[in-house]
Amino acid sequence: MLKLFFRFALTALLLLGIVSHAQTSSSTVKTEQVLAELVAHAPQGLQPGQTFWLGLQITHQPHWHTYWQNPGDSGLPTQLHWTLPAGLSAGDIAWPLPKKIPIGTLANYGYEGKLLLSVPVTVGPDFKPPVVGPLKIALRAEWLVCRQECIPQEGQFSLNLPAQSATALYGAAFDAAHQLSPKPLAPLQQAGTWVTGGQTRVSEDGQRLQLRVHGLPVNWRGQTLSAFPVTAGIVQNAAAQGTDWTQNWQGAVWSASIPVTEERTDSPATLRWVVAVGPESSPKGPAFEVETPIEGTWPALTQTPPAGVSPELAKALAQNAAKAPSHPLAAASATPLSVLLAVLGAFLGGLLLNLMPCVFPVLAIKVLGFAQPAQQHEHRAAGLAYTVGVVLSFLLLGGLMLGLRSAGEQLGWGFQLQSPPVVAGLALLFTLLGLNLAGVFEFGMLVPSGLASWQSQHPTVNAGLSGVLAVAVASPCTAPFMGASLGLAIALPFWQALMVFAAMGLGMASPYLAASLWPAVARALPRPGAWMVVFRQAMAFPMFATVVWLVWVLGQQTGIDGASALLAWLLSVAALVWALSLSGRTRWAWGSLSLVLLVWLGSSALPTALREAPTEVAGSSAAAPGAPGQRWQAWSEAALQSHLEAGRPVFVDFTAAWCVTCQYNKKTTLADGPLLADFDARQVVLMRADWTRRDPAITQALTALGRSGVPVYALYPPGQPPVLLSELPSVAEVLSALQKLPPVR
Repeated sequence: MLKLFFRFALTALLLLGIVSHAQTSSSTVKTEQVLAELVAHAPQGLQPGQTFWLGLQITHQPHWHTYWQNPGDSGLPTQLHWTLPAGLSAGDIAWPLPKKIPIGTLANYGYEGKLLLSVPVTVGPDFKPPVVGPLKIALRAEWLVCRQECIPQEGQFSLNLPAQSATALYGAAFDAAHQLSPKPLAPLQQAGTWVTGGQTRVSEDGQRLQLRVHGLPVNWRGQTLSAFPVTAGIVQNAAAQGTDWTQNWQGAVWSASIPVTEERTDSPATLRWVVAVGPESSPKGPAFEVETPIEGTWPALTQTPPAGVSPELAKALAQNAAKAPSHPLAAASATPLSVLLAVLGAFLGGLLLNLMPCVFPVLAIKVLGFAQPAQQHEHRAAGLAYTVGVVLSFLLLGGLMLGLRSAGEQLGWGFQLQSPPVVAGLALLFTLLGLNLAGVFEFGMLVPSGLASWQSQHPTVNAGLSGVLAVAVASPCTAPFMGASLGLAIALPFWQALMVFAAMGLGMASPYLAASLWPAVARALPRPGAWMVVFRQAMAFPMFATVVWLVWVLGQQTGIDGASALLAWLLSVAALVWALSLSGRTRWAWGSLSLVLLVWLGSSALPTALREAPTEVAGSSAAAPGAPGQRWQAWSEAALQSHLEAGRPVFVDFTAAWCVTCQYNKKTTLADGPLLADFDARQVVLMRADWTRRDPAITQALTALGRSGVPVYALYPPGQPPVLLSELPSVAEVLSALQKLPPVR
């Protein structure tokens, strides 16, 4: 009866893993840098011919910023992709007035603090509101958030908007945003002719622009103004106001002399500007947008930077590319020999996977089956079913990862354990299996007799489902044995990559398959007897040990409160299944109390265990950079490059809490005293990239190294390609790599 539960628990768990990694949609998305929320303003409701407003409200953490429509010398503007019901049409973003954000010798235009990007939505004459329920709005937003380092982020948002009533909760925020949105500057009538609000003249040498604007508010005259170029790639963005570019008033006309960038990318016939009162670092609304025709002749362009890249950034990238060495792990065309080696490596890795402690509890259940009296054909059918379950599960996980990555999701091997709901689901499953093995209850006591009869008639299905369970807990442990094969598989064509994953599953299932096909193996086991009861009860403890590990992994993701909540809920589950194993009135009394406790904890405490906590709350295996008394720094691409540019070698440990091999290496090789002393003597910076929770930056770094899972150990010498070590490095291997570093100056 033990494996009857697999049919339901594993199916639900597998679906949970898929759903949890499809990016969830809600009206709010929170990262460590920003809080983004989809909001609406429809004070008149949704009526044909009218306009209402949608908006993305972004609250930045201190010192972080996102970008304006012209981001300046670097960065990218926020992009909004709407999915609206038929009859609704979204307009362009009404960009609020930005501020200049100097960064070294460059300058960007963007936003800090709280920002609302509002978009007008026109209700067409063919719009038909839903008969029942609210109107569903969906948004996919992409933004780049920067401090000194930059992090590309995206969010999937959904909003239920009442179609028959007004929505005005965020009216004040939209009003404030509209006041900060530049208004078109009205043309003036001169000599009976309407003329635009300004002109821009190019100097004879082409190095400066003379901007003249008229028609500005009377109360602006004599004040210092700011001019933000909407047209990108023309103005020297980092020019200092008052020194590099100057301004003056001549009656009602405001003039400014603005330098042209040396890396100009275009020769436009008109330029667009946003003009506001105050310095560029803190302009004040209202603001006006003016389009000025160009007078004079542009000099010929000297170069054409890549499309979509600002000239200053293109120049910096070109300089870095000239200094950067070629990467030894650049993608290469896969030869038939390399594919064959990847398949063989995957098979051997899957074979060795049976030795991992996270797989042993499941295999122990299968070993019990060999000692049971049965016909050889039954053992053979079970072995084949188990093999099919393992191979199909590897194919499903591999195909899911490849599909999501091709769609833009940053995933790596073992991604299912980066999801708190999946980790909690596995902990529940192993708790129930452990209680069953310990004799606390039998599954047959908890299910209808018809279902139990079905289970006894379909043992091969149960064998296949146990193969699914084995893969669910084993896949994060595969990286130590087949990191290179997995890394190559990610770069292979889809069907060749699936061959690698299938070989991995076949290797894992091969010992059990061989035992089911050759009767001599089954005959070598002891005869059935009392030892089987003892053995079954003993196997409960590896199950509970797996639960301990899973709760620890969850604690790294959700914090100590999340781990405690899951433990309390699992305790209530154990109490309920024990109560249901009783008889008579005692069963109903204890069962009712246990059920009430289970429901109460499930509604009040369990959500804490399923929701990721902020990094500073959940904790990390890597210390914050520069933390006193801490040897390991938290990894970031910016920090890594900073150390390398300063001439310091860097050793990076790519790790995760759910990676058992990572924890073993951390306690053995990476904790060796002489090795750490050699790190210090050679002034090697130690960094730890914690991949316990999803981190696109770490995923990209692993991909650049040709890997898709952890552990990965990389030594970065300054000015040289990184050196990859094995997934189970010895002290001697690490010392040998360190000896090849240039001597310390």
